[in-house]
Amino acid sequence: MSHNRQKKIAVINDLCGFGKCSISVSLPVISAMKIQCCPLPTAIFSDHTGFESFYSTDFTEHMEPYMDEWAKLGLRFNGILTGFLGSVTQIETVKRFMRLFKTDECCVVIDPVMGDNGKLYPTYPESLALKMRELLPYADILTPNLTEVCILTDTEYRPDISDSELEKLCEKLCDKGAESIVVSGLDRGDTLENFIYRRGKPSSTVIEHKAGPCRSGTGDVFSSIVCGSAVNGLELEQGVRLASSFIAKALRLTVKTGLPGTDGICFEPLLWELGKE
Repeated sequence: MSHNRQKKIAVINDLCGFGKCSISVSLPVISAMKIQCCPLPTAIFSDHTGFESFYSTDFTEHMEPYMDEWAKLGLRFNGILTGFLGSVTQIETVKRFMRLFKTDECCVVIDPVMGDNGKLYPTYPESLALKMRELLPYADILTPNLTEVCILTDTEYRPDISDSELEKLCEKLCDKGAESIVVSGLDRGDTLENFIYRRGKPSSTVIEHKAGPCRSGTGDVFSSIVCGSAVNGLELEQGVRLASSFIAKALRLTVKTGLPGTDGICFEPLLWELGKE
């Protein structure tokens, strides 16, 4: 019996019960794109760390036996998407996952969730940020923000970095093994830009007008759509345009709905748009 008659993406990330981020976002987005989403949790949160109080439990010790069962089933994935990883051990586990399941027909999207606004997240040690570089050789598409680009290339952070400087930094990331880079959410005043760099090809930029303040989960929506688009055969720039447009619409709806800032973005009423692409 074959379990590989449908397109599948393995999503390695934490599972957040409330707050619309991580696997809780990826699962409906990828499903709406007519692809089966197969979650591998790294941790489980009642609500994300932006809330004053939350319950969490680490899933590290369960990850290897969990994925070994997938190997027994002979699962083959068309895509692998990684998000927040909370320890050096988890990065080693993801490397083993790649050795087990990455094939030439599988698109790997790595979202190196480490920090923002020039700083590592408070719970993210520098040693772990350095370890993240070991995943770059597996990345068909890497989706860092500017802070993460600077961390991965050991570069001083500047919010006003130019496109020519970005090209040089992305070239460094490709030299470390990544195939294509999408630097997401570049703040350019009234617009947000996504800078696309592909090895051996001209760079390009996808621009969207700001549609409200950034909220938790937008990066997870972005990387999920980019991964789903690649699995569905879209060119990288098409996938980035789809992701950027979808997030802008969801942010406008979120502002209209009046959701609290902690509660993520109101994307569910728009999922049908992903299904028609």
